[in-house]
Amino acid sequence: MKQGGNAVDAAVAVGFALAVTFPEAGNLGGGGYMVIRMADGRTAALDYREVAPLAATKNMYVGANGKLTGESTIGPHASGVPGAVAGMTEAHRKYGALPLAAVMAPAIRLASGGFTVDSALFRSLSAETYRITGFAGKSVFFPNGAPVPVGSRLIQPQLARTLQSIAQSGSSAFYRGSIADSIAAEMQRSGGLITKEDLARYKPIWRTPLRSTYRGYSLISMPPSSSGGTTITEILNILEAYGPAASFGSAERVHAVASASQRAFVDRNSKLGDPAFVKVPIATLTSKSYARTLANSISRDRAQPTMQLGSARAEGNETTHYSVVDRFGNAVATTTTLNDLYGSGVFVSGAGFFLNDEMDDFTSQPGTPNMFGLIQGEANSIAPGKRMLSAMSPTIVLDPKGKLLLVTGARGGPRIISATSQIILNVIDHRMSLADAMSAPRIHHQALPDSIRMEAGGFEPGVITRLREMGHHVYELSGIANAASIMRVKGGYEGMDDPRLRGGGAAGF
Repeated sequence: MKQGGNAVDAAVAVGFALAVTFPEAGNLGGGGYMVIRMADGRTAALDYREVAPLAATKNMYVGANGKLTGESTIGPHASGVPGAVAGMTEAHRKYGALPLAAVMAPAIRLASGGFTVDSALFRSLSAETYRITGFAGKSVFFPNGAPVPVGSRLIQPQLARTLQSIAQSGSSAFYRGSIADSIAAEMQRSGGLITKEDLARYKPIWRTPLRSTYRGYSLISMPPSSSGGTTITEILNILEAYGPAASFGSAERVHAVASASQRAFVDRNSKLGDPAFVKVPIATLTSKSYARTLANSISRDRAQPTMQLGSARAEGNETTHYSVVDRFGNAVATTTTLNDLYGSGVFVSGAGFFLNDEMDDFTSQPGTPNMFGLIQGEANSIAPGKRMLSAMSPTIVLDPKGKLLLVTGARGGPRIISATSQIILNVIDHRMSLADAMSAPRIHHQALPDSIRMEAGGFEPGVITRLREMGHHVYELSGIANAASIMRVKGGYEGMDDPRLRGGGAAGF
């Protein structure tokens, strides 16, 4: 931005830099979503989610015994066709101000010159030894049979060459050139499904952003194939119809937020999918009248079992989110992922990056939970060329005067939706500062399993007792997602990473 670039340039620069320094989730081998609002009022939503390879089949992860095989989470069959490079270069093409080579220069420098390994990267690699060491990434990240040590310099010449090729030739280098050759060769060696034809066919999609309101504020969010914008809109609409917000942290407030989330996730898990393959009732799910019907179904003092709510059928922390605002008022919310930490574990030899394991985000077997415990329906079943449903929720909020107020999103599988919606609620309903909105304890209800997860130590024991008396199953856990947000404040903007997050940060000038 100091060189004259805008928020989109900065977002793309961050995305490529994270592919170097944050290999657990920053990526070239995955995909994501970007919500953009330019200072002149133009808005855009870019879908660069991965797609199923042409060789994918509906029951490809169901074994002869009728049970899931586990191949959707690790190994060469777990990867969808990557969209990250196509998405970032397309966003830059349409909205960027600087040359792509200038935007990618920091990432290339970090890869070729190296960066210092910190304790967060060391711990992350140590925790995922089993996933990485079975594939070619072992030589890069475990050069002597152990993770690269804290304080050492990690230089990635293969990745530097890959980035240089993209900077020079754009996405064609990745999808049709030498990088595509490397991906196809890796798949052939390991028995994977992605081919050069899959790569050549991949296209990011510009979609119409979801526009919604909450108590006079406006939201700009991501439509399907992301479920985030639709589900957050439904949650907020239900709460608006339910009535004025009770005090933060009270049993009444937790019950209302959990019940709204429960109902929205019933719809999310049964009705949402890739709009190119299924008819998604977006207009209904995001309507105020539908929300009033759902709000009227919420008892003021009793929990309702999920299975009584309709057709709900009985996503981890491996994503990353970043928010960017420039001095002109252009804003970008970007969420990107490999799914699991280090994706499928498969590392593209000669190109220097991990491939995703996003195929697990499909409904591999209706009625069976995925790695995040989500139990989904036929709308999200596997099909060649189909985008798998995601919980990623990059969101921009405008104040009642139409001015930029908040840019937010999170990592954390389906808990992304809970964290993002609750930060928005904290700012609008509870008038919190950004620091308080980000730090306040969170809850999560995803319909099935039928329970409220609450951050341990964040709520009074009496509140938990009261919720259980109301019929809620309550479980405490260490943390619910990690967010990164920017909020307009008097005199400028304030940025904050999540206090639950290791290795995040805020920067500006």
